[in-house]
Amino acid sequence: MTEVIRQLHARKSMRVFTEREITAEEKKAILEAAVQAPSAGNQQLYTVLDITDQRIKNALVDTCDHQPMIAEAKMVLVFCADCKKWYDAYLATGCQPRKPGVGDLMLAVCDTMLAAQNAVTAAESLGIGSCYVGDVMENCENQRELLHLPEYVFPVGMLIFGFPTEQQMKRPKPERVALEYVVHENGYQPLSDAQLEEMWTPRGGTKSYTEWMQAFCNRKYNSDFSREMTRSVAKYLEQFER
Repeated sequence: MTEVIRQLHARKSMRVFTEREITAEEKKAILEAAVQAPSAGNQQLYTVLDITDQRIKNALVDTCDHQPMIAEAKMVLVFCADCKKWYDAYLATGCQPRKPGVGDLMLAVCDTMLAAQNAVTAAESLGIGSCYVGDVMENCENQRELLHLPEYVFPVGMLIFGFPTEQQMKRPKPERVALEYVVHENGYQPLSDAQLEEMWTPRGGTKSYTEWMQAFCNRKYNSDFSREMTRSVAKYLEQFER
């Protein structure tokens, strides 16, 4: 196993950090690694917001489901799918572009998360922990105002970084499901009820599969924050459908 693969296996979300600062050189290395990610047509359909203002970090705590770790992180990056820059360039050079649509956004989202994962991998190699904060998609209207996001720019994900505490480093990584349930050969193969139960049962601990699944559905999928995310994202994306 190579060192890169070992780090990919070992990497887990870190949510508590020491007081050690991330140096300017380390930040630059992480950002430069991010922009080296694969990109559709080399368009780099994203913009990365480096949040250095503590007041904005504090505001993001409230707009991202009240998570104080955002304010305490040593580096906060918001990765935005950006369909605006190319559209503006087309207009400025006399092209007659159609307005960005949902397909353009999906392509930009792919570009954006590839860059984000490069940043995560680079940080891991430097001993810097990270955690994705998907709640940046929630309350999109508020995020748009807070981060001054124009039309055709969508906040896909946020990453927080810092040097993890000893407790965080020793905390076990959540187990991933077996490869056989994720990798399908030559085409999609729906899983049977028995396979689904076999796949998820280890997650339940002392609870039965049914008890755990019902609790997870209520806590995550049917939760108020999940419903709000669906509503606000749908509203935000209307700009791509005109």
